[in-house]
Amino acid sequence: MKKAVILGERQAGLAEVPDPQPKEDWVVVKIHAAPMCTEYKGYVSGGKSEFLGHEAAGEVVAVAQPGKVKEGERVVVMPQYPCGECHLCVAGDYIHCEHAYDFAAFTGTREGRATMAQYLLKPSWILPKIPEGVSYEHAGLACCALGPSFGAFQTMGLSAYDTVLITGIGPVGFGAVVNARFRGARVIAVESVPWRSDRVKQMGAAEVLDPSDPEIVQKIKDLTDGIGVDCALDCSGTVQAERLCIDAARRKGKVAYVGECGQDLPIRVSPDMIRKGLTIIGNWHYNLNDFPGIMKVIQESPLIDLLVSHIIPMSEIQRAFEISSSHQNSKMILKPWE
Repeated sequence: MKKAVILGERQAGLAEVPDPQPKEDWVVVKIHAAPMCTEYKGYVSGGKSEFLGHEAAGEVVAVAQPGKVKEGERVVVMPQYPCGECHLCVAGDYIHCEHAYDFAAFTGTREGRATMAQYLLKPSWILPKIPEGVSYEHAGLACCALGPSFGAFQTMGLSAYDTVLITGIGPVGFGAVVNARFRGARVIAVESVPWRSDRVKQMGAAEVLDPSDPEIVQKIKDLTDGIGVDCALDCSGTVQAERLCIDAARRKGKVAYVGECGQDLPIRVSPDMIRKGLTIIGNWHYNLNDFPGIMKVIQESPLIDLLVSHIIPMSEIQRAFEISSSHQNSKMILKPWE
């Protein structure tokens, strides 16, 4: 099979590797849509990678034993390789599993775990079925495009009564806008890239603010009768934006983080947590039992087509990474068989 790889700084290409084989309850999925996420960071920095991607939608084409899915069924490929047996997995919070499989040890090979490829190998129980009438391209949005913010808004209980601040309007941030608008919430977005600012306005954001504005906190308060937003969600993974969410939230407000960040965030326990009464949430994905809800967003939101800016053949992976690293895009989807 063919798969996408990063060869060096701003160099991408395709590699030919053996097809994966089913084993026990792990099945082979033929990938029809592979959304792109933050892989462009490795492309820009020159971090070589042979295993790209963590989200996909496709068709089950090989099974080793009867299980949760059958050959020919269309499925969404959930991330990670959780054990399926611990209390977190059983409850649907598999993303936090502490006993995940060692892929290479279990399969005897490293191949078959990349989603930017023609085939991959996955435990059958984390392959929810795609409803009839939903395309592979749209179904693939049930992972990182919509998943992190969907889970965060579920936890925060975001509703039509709320104003939500969304910082970092990249592929995940655009999905957050889709989810927030589907729930009827008023959106204040923070983004500096003109293309993305324009796009998020098309998606119904009430206001789009520049993160470099020194008066941004006051402007957010001016837009919320002087009290701040009910909820705030950071999708950027930058400390500046993470801190803005805390400063812009109202008293007894809720803040959630879905953008990965390795730096320290300054939180002041007394003024931020005790006296302001904030609820601060870390969210990676959504509970698997909420899959029907995220499919409802995909099937019914009028903004779904705006969430996808490019559908590109995987044979044009170099061009795909050039676009992705330019930030002139929302969610991009690769077609591995084209």
